[in-house]
Amino acid sequence: MARDLKLGLNTGYWAGGPPAGITETIAEAEKLGFDSIWTAEAYGSDGLTPLAWWGAGTSKLRLGTAITQMSARQPAATAMAAMTLDHLSGGRFVLGLGVSGPQVVEGWYGMPFAKPLARTREYIAILRQIWERKGPVTFEGEHYRLPYDGPGATGLGKPLKASIHPLRSDIPIVLGAEGPKNIALAAELCDGWMAMLFSPGFEDFYRDALAEGFAREGARRSFEDFEVIATVPMIVSDDLDAAADMLRPFYALYFGGMGAKGKNFHANVAIRMGYEAMVDEVQDLYLAGKKDEAAAKIPRKLIEELSLIGPPDKIRDDLEKWRESIVTTITVAGDVNLVRQAAEIVLG
Repeated sequence: MARDLKLGLNTGYWAGGPPAGITETIAEAEKLGFDSIWTAEAYGSDGLTPLAWWGAGTSKLRLGTAITQMSARQPAATAMAAMTLDHLSGGRFVLGLGVSGPQVVEGWYGMPFAKPLARTREYIAILRQIWERKGPVTFEGEHYRLPYDGPGATGLGKPLKASIHPLRSDIPIVLGAEGPKNIALAAELCDGWMAMLFSPGFEDFYRDALAEGFAREGARRSFEDFEVIATVPMIVSDDLDAAADMLRPFYALYFGGMGAKGKNFHANVAIRMGYEAMVDEVQDLYLAGKKDEAAAKIPRKLIEELSLIGPPDKIRDDLEKWRESIVTTITVAGDVNLVRQAAEIVLG
C-alpha cells in the first residue's frame, strides 16, 4: 500500500570545507517541511560538530548522524554526545551508527575491524545502559569492559553513572547497514535502518533480513513502527542521459573503489541485483586508476533502479514504487534549488 514519504536532507561529506550555502539550504528544508537533516563522517570532518552548529538554527527538523562511526569513539563518548545534543535540540537528535569498513577502521582509527556484529551489539547495549541511568555502568563484553580491567589497568577504575539526566532515556538509534546480518541486527536492537544503495524493486532481500531481526526475542520494534531511511540520489533534469552521467562517478566509486576487490560490501548490492559481471569490470578499471572508464560501465538501468533522475513527472511516477516499499524516509543531497524541487515533487 502506498504511503506518504518523509524527506531528509543529507549534507554529505565535506571536501575543502563546509558545503557552499548549507545554512540557507537547511533553513529552506525546514521551511518546506523536510523531516530531518543528516551529517556524515569518514576520515575528514566529524559528524557531530556540524550537526550541533547547523541544528542551532533550526527548531523543527530532526537532527541525525549518517553515520557516527563506532570506532571513532568509545561507547561512553558517543552516549555523552547523544545526550548533550538531545538536550540542546529539545529532543530532536537521532543517533545514526555504523561500523564503517576495515580500510577506515584499521587505517584511520587504528582499531580492529574483526567481529563487527558482536562489537555493534555490545556498543548499543552500553549506550542504552548509560541513557537508562538505573545505576553505575558495568559491562563485561568481549570488546568492551567497564570498568576496564585489561592489560595496563590501574585497578582504580570504578563504575560511574552519567552525571546528567538524559532528556530522553530512549534516544532513537538507527543503524547504517547493507549486509543481511547487519540489517537483521538493526531490526532487533534499533529504532531504524539507514539504507544506502537501496532499490525498491529488490526489497524482498531486505524485508526478509528485517523480518528475521523482528522475530528475535526482545526485539524493540516491528514493521509497523520501524524507520527505514534510504539515501536516494536525486537529479531533476529533462536530459535523462546527462543526469545518469552525473551519477556514474558516484556509483563507480562505491562499486569499484570502496574496499579491496572481493571485500566491498557496497559492490555486493549490485551483485545481488544481477550485475556481477559489470561489478567485476568496474572494479578492475577503478583499482587500475581508470576511473572515467569505470564510470562509463555503470548502466543507466541500474542507476534508475537506485536513484530518482529525470524530469519531474518521471520522478513522480518512479516515486510510486518507493511509496509502496518499506522505506519511510528518503534523504537527498544538494543545494537549495534541489531542496525546493524535492519538496515540490515528494511532498506535493
